[in-house]
Amino acid sequence: MQESRSTAPGQGRPHSPMAGRPRTLPRAPSWVVDVLAALFIVGVAVMPFGGDEFRPSTPFAFAMVLAPAALLPFRRRYPVTVLVATLVIYGATALTGTLSPGVVLAAAMAMFSVATQSTRRRAALTAALAVLGVALLSLFAALGSVFDPRAIQFAVTIAFAAAAGDATRSRREYIVAITERAERAEQTRESEARRRVTEERLRIARDLHDAVAHQISVISLNAGVASSTLRTRPERAEDALLTIRGAARSVLAEIGDLLTVLRADDTGDTSAAPQPGLERLDALVESFGEAGLHVKVRAEGELQQVTGATSLVAYRVIQESLTNAHKHGAENRAHVLLALTETELRVIVTNPVSGPVAAADSPLATDEPDARASGGLGLLGLRERVASVRGTVTTGTAAGGYRVAVTLPRQDRPHLGAATHGDPR
Repeated sequence: MQESRSTAPGQGRPHSPMAGRPRTLPRAPSWVVDVLAALFIVGVAVMPFGGDEFRPSTPFAFAMVLAPAALLPFRRRYPVTVLVATLVIYGATALTGTLSPGVVLAAAMAMFSVATQSTRRRAALTAALAVLGVALLSLFAALGSVFDPRAIQFAVTIAFAAAAGDATRSRREYIVAITERAERAEQTRESEARRRVTEERLRIARDLHDAVAHQISVISLNAGVASSTLRTRPERAEDALLTIRGAARSVLAEIGDLLTVLRADDTGDTSAAPQPGLERLDALVESFGEAGLHVKVRAEGELQQVTGATSLVAYRVIQESLTNAHKHGAENRAHVLLALTETELRVIVTNPVSGPVAAADSPLATDEPDARASGGLGLLGLRERVASVRGTVTTGTAAGGYRVAVTLPRQDRPHLGAATHGDPR
């Protein structure tokens, strides 16, 4: 039994690059058009049509009337040459007193080919010269006799063929243009989709790193403390185990919040906890203190004025810097300076290091002791976060040890633009 499926408009249908493009009517083969034109030209020459002036009276005139049938197949490759030849044939037949519609049809078809294969200015100039040529040849053939007004109809026919050819060329160019635009739009959509997927992957990686790195570092360090003091100082080992338990609960809660966001619908509300900011700086410093890192914070300015993305990024900068200081620094201490001005927020985190450390090769610039092995994903994510709010990052050794300096633009001032709330994604 087959399952019936219904698809909402615009949903569930495979996208095709040809969607939305104009459909053109099927075209007859070129040889069919040539055969029909040749039959018309021959038919006009041999069958009674109108008066005697439409039928050739001499073998030369008969040959001239039939010649365009052989020339028409070459009009696609040599349109101007065929047009000139048909005009010459028209003049020759006019001198013999013959006004053959077949010759005019051949000239009109040649003019159509010229207009479809050239620019509008060139087609208009060629059409004007062709019409003028028909008029002059008709006048020259009418010397000593009465001018046949039907020559004007032939000139109008050629002008109409030029207009039709120009319209055909314009429509063809229009179809090519919109087809190219559709293809570029399709490529742009695919590129935009790939870019969004890449950005989302990076965002998830940053969030996962922020949620896990610090707490796992705390767990690892306290596990070492617990294993080394289990026999000699069981009370110290018990405190370390309690810290491990709290860190594990915290990391599980943060991962749960992240998964809640990932599983939520685009249009639905999520129950995830709000992103942390500088208002949670005291709790962050306290958690590092419990893990054994003594952090001294000095604030200059009213930090409560810092909101939105700037507050979040500043918090993440401090969290990542202190995590690296805890894992790789010396003396178990660090210093945090937050300086708020009218236009920016500066965050500087320093910590002592053991021995001379080169700025370019400092292991503190990464999340693992071996920079080459880890790839420096911690500070790499930090730089991406800072760049998302158009800030700057400077890392390296300084007088006080290793130094991470970040400058963030304030987003709470009206003249700097509206504040960005939440994660800068």
